[in-house]
Amino acid sequence: MRSKTQQFRQMLQSDRLEFLLESHNGLSARIVEEAGFSGIWASGLSMSASLGVRDNNEASWTQVLEVLEFMSDATSIPILVDADTGYGNFNNVRRLVRKLEQRGIAAVCIEDKLFPKTNSLLDDEVQPLADADEFCGKIRAAKDTQQDADFSVVARVEAFISGWGLDEALRRAEAYAAAGADAVLIHSKQKTGEEIAAFMKAWQGYAPVVIVPTTYYRTRTEEFARAGVSMIIWANHMLRSSVQVMKQTASRILQEQSLVTVEEQIAPVKEIFRLQNMEELKEAEALYLPKKATAATFGVAGATRA
Repeated sequence: MRSKTQQFRQMLQSDRLEFLLESHNGLSARIVEEAGFSGIWASGLSMSASLGVRDNNEASWTQVLEVLEFMSDATSIPILVDADTGYGNFNNVRRLVRKLEQRGIAAVCIEDKLFPKTNSLLDDEVQPLADADEFCGKIRAAKDTQQDADFSVVARVEAFISGWGLDEALRRAEAYAAAGADAVLIHSKQKTGEEIAAFMKAWQGYAPVVIVPTTYYRTRTEEFARAGVSMIIWANHMLRSSVQVMKQTASRILQEQSLVTVEEQIAPVKEIFRLQNMEELKEAEALYLPKKATAATFGVAGATRA
C-alpha cells in the first residue's frame, strides 16, 4: 500500500490534472475523502476560522498541528498543509517539517510573504514579500530536514498578489524550484485566469504548478489542463458551505422555537455516528471488553457469598 507521501507525489507527477478539496477538521476531512477526492488541502484560512480567529497567524502553529493530527488520523488520503510563511524563519520550518512527518502529513506549502501573514484575498491590503534568497533558505531547510524522501514541499509565489507582475513571479518560481521545491503554487486574486495563463505560457516546466482559482472560478477547468497546470486546490468551500447552512439552521430554530421544519433538512444523528466510525468501536468493545455478567449470574454469586 502506498504511503500518503507517495500518493501525493504521484499526484504531483501525474500526467492529468489533479484536485484537492479544503477541509479544516477531522470530520470535514473524512467527508472530503468519502466524496472521492484523492487529496486534501488543509486551509490556513479555514482552520483559523473554525477556531474563531483571523487568518493572521493568531492560531499558533502548535494549535494548527493539533487540528492536523485529527485530520490525518481520520483519513487515508494525503494532506497538503497550508503552513503560511512557515511560522518563522528557516529554523521554525525545520521543526515544522519534523512534526508534520510525525503526524503522517504528506506535504507542506509555504508562502513567500512576511510573518505574521495577511490573507492574500483581502482587499487593499499591503502584501510585502519576503526576500527571495531568504525564502530559498527555508525551502532548502525543509528539504534537508525531511526524513521521508517522498515528503513534498510546495513553494507559494505571491508576486501577483503583491502587484509585482509576471517577471517577478517567474524569477521567484525559478529560484524556488532550483532551491528544491517539489512544486510551485502560483497565486492570483484576479477575477480571470489571465495571470495564470501568462505564467504558464512563460514557465519552462522546472517544477509542477499548483493553482487556487478562488477568485477566477469562472475560468473553465479545461483551460488550466491545456495550459499544463498539475493541480487545482478548491481552497475554502467546505467551510463556506457549512457556515451558510449553520446560519440558516440557527436562524430557523430561533424564529420557530421548534425543530419540526429543521430536522428533515439536516444530517441525522446516525450519520454523525457513522462518520465518527462508531461501528468500529462496537466491534472493538466486543473483542476487548469482558462479557457482561447476567443478572442470574450475579444472583448465584451473591447467594454463594452469603
